[in-house]
Amino acid sequence: MSSVTEAAVPTGLRTGADDLVAALQELGVEIAFGLPGVHNLAIWEAAAAAGLRLVGVRHEQTAVYAADGYARATGRLGVAVVTTGPGAANTLGATGEAMASGVPVLVVATDIPSTLRRPGVHRGVLHETRDQGAMFAPVTKTTVTCDAADQLGAETVRAGAVALTPATGPVYLGVPTDLLSAPVDGDRPAAPAVPPPAPTPEADVARALELLATARRPLLWVGGGALRSGAGEVLGRLAEQLAAPVVTTYNARGVLPPDHPCLAPGLAHVPAIGALWDDADLVVAVGSDLDGLSTQNWAMPQPPTLLAVNVDAADANKNYPADLTVVGDATAVVGQLLAGAPHRAGLPELRERLARLGSRVRELVAADEPQAAQLLDVLDRVAVPDGVLVADMCIAGYWVAAFGRIPGPRALAFPMGWGTLGYAFPAALGAALAGQGRTLALVGDGGFLFACGELATVAQEQPELTVVIVDDGGYGMLRFDQVHSGTPTRGVDLVTPDFVALARSFGVPAESVDGFGPEFEQQLTAALAATGPNVLVVRAALTPPPSTSPRWYRRQGPR
Repeated sequence: MSSVTEAAVPTGLRTGADDLVAALQELGVEIAFGLPGVHNLAIWEAAAAAGLRLVGVRHEQTAVYAADGYARATGRLGVAVVTTGPGAANTLGATGEAMASGVPVLVVATDIPSTLRRPGVHRGVLHETRDQGAMFAPVTKTTVTCDAADQLGAETVRAGAVALTPATGPVYLGVPTDLLSAPVDGDRPAAPAVPPPAPTPEADVARALELLATARRPLLWVGGGALRSGAGEVLGRLAEQLAAPVVTTYNARGVLPPDHPCLAPGLAHVPAIGALWDDADLVVAVGSDLDGLSTQNWAMPQPPTLLAVNVDAADANKNYPADLTVVGDATAVVGQLLAGAPHRAGLPELRERLARLGSRVRELVAADEPQAAQLLDVLDRVAVPDGVLVADMCIAGYWVAAFGRIPGPRALAFPMGWGTLGYAFPAALGAALAGQGRTLALVGDGGFLFACGELATVAQEQPELTVVIVDDGGYGMLRFDQVHSGTPTRGVDLVTPDFVALARSFGVPAESVDGFGPEFEQQLTAALAATGPNVLVVRAALTPPPSTSPRWYRRQGPR
């Protein structure tokens, strides 16, 4: 605990903490996640006084994961409030995942008192770092450190606005602890305006329409930027108008409904779907940077013609150079293309072709891993249609994220940006507290242990959350990697607890089953229909899907 004390503020006067909380509310924040520390207790007090719900979690990393899950489920700003030094440092893994996946999260971290700071010098103050904000620079859009109490409200609004401005992403806000209790008088300064995006040049839209008019086999490749923009409706209409198939990345899963006539039934990691890219004479990449995970480390060939739609031209061209880049919001630009694009015949034939492709993909899944086929079928039948599925980087999560039927936008959260194991359980806590419908977390036994202490938060907050733990006795994906490469299994076969007893010890109802058969469906149906949180443990070992890197069918290596 710190020995730092601050002078009491006379009753009735505002403090820096009051302005910070008011600014969060101005940004539309109704709930935040955090861990109390002696340096940030003033924020907790101000939040309680203002009616801002601040949910206490058991680790700083999970505070950011919960804020991430909340933001992915809602499209609103996710907020994590943590304390100085090691508390701030504990968030970096989760902040990196938010950055890699474009999630608008604001990390509010206190710092040592401004009166004790000497730039570049470590004096030995409790929780001190030489430059706390510098730790966050590689994993955020920007870092903001406030240096005056009367600027704290404006800086908070600015930081939140930057996080929410496309391309969205996390922002760090550093607050010396003495500013929180400092008195503030007068009107709060206005936040600096975030510059509006430049209008999309009409000439670029015209050139894009020319490419669409001459293409015979166009393909829409849709990334997370399109989903975050809310472009699904106009993208679906454009695809139908062009009679063009749509292939999505992980972060765009759900951008179109699963029964859309143009939607490919999975990712491009199986040859039948990858062939849609190979056959296209024009690829229209909307809101995608054509990342390595989606393209099998860029082993997919350069398209004959590539049209990119992106808010960031450099991001759009860093992996595959585009013949034309139209810079702008995905919804707005696709709407302009829809207005001028040709109407092509062939939609019924495309629908039939993709339906046959869907049957082939399901046959592939059933032949490759029958248990995965069972899991996918059960989720199709019983998953809550208006809920959120949060999958971890476990084998079951890989199968569902790649081949599951995702009912709509923001119905799936998957950490394929940075690939952080242990994401799903705490992120699902945030998604569940967003009130978007019942949340289902799909985790492995190894990943669940990263944050099993959040069972206490679940018991405390009583979210509408079902946690499915697939227990294969350790790190199943890593075990497969070792066996696949012919090396002994080391560090992957784990001693794990009785997960049912563990959950029940926190007062959380829990059951267990063997495999994904009829008993699993019965138990999952009951769990999803229940009120409050529960846990279902499934003892099963799955083979990884072809969407995982050891099984990629394109093996050319990096470009």
